[in-house]
Amino acid sequence: MLDPLATVTEAFTSFLFGKVETTRLPVRTSTGQAQAVYLPTAAPGLGDSGVIIGREVYSGKGYIYDPFQLYGQQLPAPHWLVLGESGNGKSALEKTYVLRQLRFRDRQVVVLDAQGEDGVGEWNLIAQQLGITPIRLDPAAALHGGIRLNPLDPAITTTGQLALLRTIIEVATGRGLDERAGFALKVAHAYVNDSIRGRQPVLTDIVEQLRHPEAESAETMNVDIDDVRAWGLDVALVLDRLVDGDLRGMFDGPTTAGIDLDAPLIVFDLSHIDRNSIAMPILMAIVGVWLEHTWIRPDRKKRIFLVEEAWHIINSPFVAQLFQRLLKFGRRLGLSFVAVVHHLSDVVDGAAAREAAAILKMASTRTIYAQKADEARATGQVLGLPRWAVEIIPTLTPGIAVWDVNGNVQVVKHLITEAERPLVYTDRAMTEDGDPARELAAEAAAAERASAAIEAQLADEAYGSSESTVA
Repeated sequence: MLDPLATVTEAFTSFLFGKVETTRLPVRTSTGQAQAVYLPTAAPGLGDSGVIIGREVYSGKGYIYDPFQLYGQQLPAPHWLVLGESGNGKSALEKTYVLRQLRFRDRQVVVLDAQGEDGVGEWNLIAQQLGITPIRLDPAAALHGGIRLNPLDPAITTTGQLALLRTIIEVATGRGLDERAGFALKVAHAYVNDSIRGRQPVLTDIVEQLRHPEAESAETMNVDIDDVRAWGLDVALVLDRLVDGDLRGMFDGPTTAGIDLDAPLIVFDLSHIDRNSIAMPILMAIVGVWLEHTWIRPDRKKRIFLVEEAWHIINSPFVAQLFQRLLKFGRRLGLSFVAVVHHLSDVVDGAAAREAAAILKMASTRTIYAQKADEARATGQVLGLPRWAVEIIPTLTPGIAVWDVNGNVQVVKHLITEAERPLVYTDRAMTEDGDPARELAAEAAAAERASAAIEAQLADEAYGSSESTVA
């Protein structure tokens, strides 16, 4: 039975407001509308496979990056450029990134460690905790059983050997070899390779042949022997520095046996070499070419080649040419090249501008820490960063950086775990009270804790698959 009061009420309201009944329509929105309203949270991520770097500052989302997982449509090249002034977190990022990558069993890392203190490189503690002995290149130690790398190692192709010899000379002189000097070097190299049997050819053999070329070598080229000797004299003087000069012992002799190229982490400690001397780019060229022919192999491993003070490579047109080839073919062989520099202005001026631009173009990932405003503008112009990112760079605090992954630009805060902190913290000289006993005790305790943590990480079977696991 109908309620009389309800009937009267309905009739009265219908008379006043009409009979139309209103309903709330469902809320609908497009992806474009959502992005317009929620830009930070709507920005696409880089996937969920790889290593955790930290958090996106604006959205709070976890930031995961791995060049091997992204390579292809999302990332045309797996190479990475890290920029920023000292004290903003570059070293901490490098080290945590490597430690987290090593949790994947198919990853292998080589580091050229050009910085250090107390007679050892910055990566010494990490290598120590992983049970790895750094390959320390030291001119003083080389004369007494230290590490040697032979530019004429038979593992390097003859073409690679000749290119490396040319690069050493061109870096040392600061100019390209002219045709006559190049011819004399080519003749000496060919004779040494063809005539020496039963041992590795060494630089002393090349120097001796340049000073005293064989008559038959000149005759086959229809050139007078005295001309060949004159053309090769300057080349011999340059190479003599590696034989009898301040770099004596490191490169004049067979490659040291027993260098473990199968270890998960290989550290070349270059901290005993003057970073501002001409020796550093020469050294990096020799190490790079030697690794190209001995370390990089067409297997299933993914390899990371991290170079600190990489301006020695990028800013030298001759060394850059060698590394360009390595980067081009490295992509096919599963190699990610990581270059760490302070300022882009270090590597984009002068004669090296073209070679520097070519290497920078191959780096599809760029991470930029705090820089001064004028440097940030120059960096943004060279790298093609959006204006908002350029304006933010001078305001960044330590540990926060602008990440540009093939046009996907985010502001990311790097996160460090307590287990990683003792291994990646590199500015203790500026922050500790200087008590040696306290420093040693604290370092020993931190190393013990870090060692246990790393061993647990490396043994964790949950990180055994690089295809589906986040480290």
